[in-house]
Amino acid sequence: MLLAHSLRRLWTLDKFAYSLRVFLAFSGALTFATLWGEIGFVIPLFLGIIASALSETDDSWQGRLQALAVTLTCFALVSLIVQQLFPWPWLLALWLAGATFGLIMLGAIGQRYATIASGTLILSIYAMINIEQHGGVDDDAAFRQLLLLIGAAWYGLISVAWCALFSRQPVKQSMARLYKALGQYLVLKSALFEPVRGVDIQARRVALARQNGQVVEALNHAKEILLRRMEGQRGNRKLNRYLQIYFIAQDIHERASSTHYPYSALTEAFFHHDVLFRCQRLLDQQGLACRRLAKSLLLDRAFDHRQSEEALADLRASIANLRDRDKPEWRGLMQPLEALADNLTTLEAQIASAHNPDASEPRNDTALLDRSPGSLIEAWRRVRLNLTLGSPTFRHAVRLSLALLAGYLLLQWLDPEQGFWILLTTLFVCRPNFATTRRFLVKRILGTVLGLFVGWASISLFPQAQVQSLIAVAAGVGFFATREKHYLIATASITLLVLCSFNQVGDGFDLIWPRLFDTLIGALIAGLAVFFILPDWQGRKLYREAAKVLDSQRRYLDEVIHQYETGKQDDLAYRLARRNAHNSDAAFSTQMNNILHEPAHYRQQDTEHGLRFLVLSNTLLSHLSALGAHRHRLAEDEDDAALVPVAKHVSALLGELAERLRQRQPTDDLTQQVESVLHKLDTPAAHETQALTLYRPIQSQLRLIAGQLAPLADAANRLIAIEPPSR
Repeated sequence: MLLAHSLRRLWTLDKFAYSLRVFLAFSGALTFATLWGEIGFVIPLFLGIIASALSETDDSWQGRLQALAVTLTCFALVSLIVQQLFPWPWLLALWLAGATFGLIMLGAIGQRYATIASGTLILSIYAMINIEQHGGVDDDAAFRQLLLLIGAAWYGLISVAWCALFSRQPVKQSMARLYKALGQYLVLKSALFEPVRGVDIQARRVALARQNGQVVEALNHAKEILLRRMEGQRGNRKLNRYLQIYFIAQDIHERASSTHYPYSALTEAFFHHDVLFRCQRLLDQQGLACRRLAKSLLLDRAFDHRQSEEALADLRASIANLRDRDKPEWRGLMQPLEALADNLTTLEAQIASAHNPDASEPRNDTALLDRSPGSLIEAWRRVRLNLTLGSPTFRHAVRLSLALLAGYLLLQWLDPEQGFWILLTTLFVCRPNFATTRRFLVKRILGTVLGLFVGWASISLFPQAQVQSLIAVAAGVGFFATREKHYLIATASITLLVLCSFNQVGDGFDLIWPRLFDTLIGALIAGLAVFFILPDWQGRKLYREAAKVLDSQRRYLDEVIHQYETGKQDDLAYRLARRNAHNSDAAFSTQMNNILHEPAHYRQQDTEHGLRFLVLSNTLLSHLSALGAHRHRLAEDEDDAALVPVAKHVSALLGELAERLRQRQPTDDLTQQVESVLHKLDTPAAHETQALTLYRPIQSQLRLIAGQLAPLADAANRLIAIEPPSR
């Protein structure tokens, strides 16, 4: 039973299935080569398998089959071109540069096309290595190129069959990943309620903003997986169940990111009481509950949620105790405290319903936005819009094309042994921005050194060809199991695979030093390219990303206010506005993280301005989330109905601030306009008694939102005042 339990948990790991498919492909290729009596066949077969696995798209089996057909067509075309042009280096150099530019630009169409284009580039260099390994184009060159395609097709067929047999597993894993990310977000959010003075609140806010980016990424990933598998299967009961779980996760995210009052003010007021500790404990318990829910979804287990319910009862009792004391200085704070408790109560119910979504009320609008191009004209329009120096895709395409061209000319001049590994290193290391390139460059070099050392030890200690083949298979599996989270280990694994595989047809010891030198040269070319060729310094466009953040939050506010006018609807327009606001917030957080890893001379002079804007915009988003969480149709005689024009005025101010930031123009002092808005939000005297007992979300949250405008304007002015250093 223990073994069965361990195997079941292993099956739930998202990389296990991927690694198992690769293992089956490598093992099949090794068996084929052994039975054929030509162990040298494993090299092109392995290279084809690797290229195909790196080109794998996350689709249903029908979509994966279509993608495989496109991938194999591209692979066949580039392998044929490489074979025909290999005897003419200058023609091959020009083709390599042009093909690189074209394939990278295809990535502007969508992630699926970017994945296939990247795999095609990798296979084109593998085709060069495959020819160079035998001294050039000979009578058997076409057959060896065919082996590349056979290896790619072999893995592709395994992938398609796997998708058909286990189509629900990726959906289940994506939902588990989503709820795990939500759980970590709630745990970090609970730290903001810790009743302790002197803590670095900004650091906790920054950490929360970064985790919000992880949640947004998990939401987008889950949506894409659902969308691909629901094409033509809208009536599938199991898929519809996971769709409901996804929508519940969106609602949980909105509730979790809500802020009903500045936490610092609550800490000061209730420092000597346990109410904030109760809030912290409840949020922490709800975060742990989301993690348990993730495991329950993976293992199909029952979900126990009683611990959080007890913490909620304790919070309600603590608030009741404060209400009974009726201190005058607390009266203005009891409204947001009650709203916070109501929000956590709803959050509790949403977490409980996620394990049994069928019991929830069905939603009227369950549409998901498909961002894939609907036609060739739309695909070309996306590419054409990116044919500008302002496009990161265009800059990366030019940069990588020139880097590979330089690498190819250098290897032709130096004529090094195994020189095409220079191109492969450059291709893997050169990334769209400096921060990512530097991270991969260091790990690539260290991983190569580690892999060569382990490879030298392996071929020395185990000279038997069969043992080395098994080591190569294990190393290949290790590469795919670790390439996303542990790139150093992945690089060491692929280096070990190459060393053990090539030792089957020659002397692997002769490959050690060339591989090391080629890696150093390729990494150097990638580093110089990202530094000097159309460098995409993130600090120089920080203000534009900040403008996108404010503009998306304005659109989110407009949708929220629209629903206060027409009634609560979780329709596509509302969900899209909410998701775009969180996507922009996550993109700004990622950009700030990249800036911190850029050279000091090319950063913004003071990254504190960017971090301050990040904290302020994330706080604004949390107030918008609270406003959206309480949305309902306002009756004509309801007090808050008169505040809708004020909300639209606040939206206009946000739009104006975003436009000034986009144009890199300073924003005038908003103090007077904010004071005017706050004056309109003052509670009418006739309703003062009622206001003390009822929570008015529009009035309360608009106060908080309006209070963020002046600090945001000041932070925006500081962003545009920082001039980028000249070159």
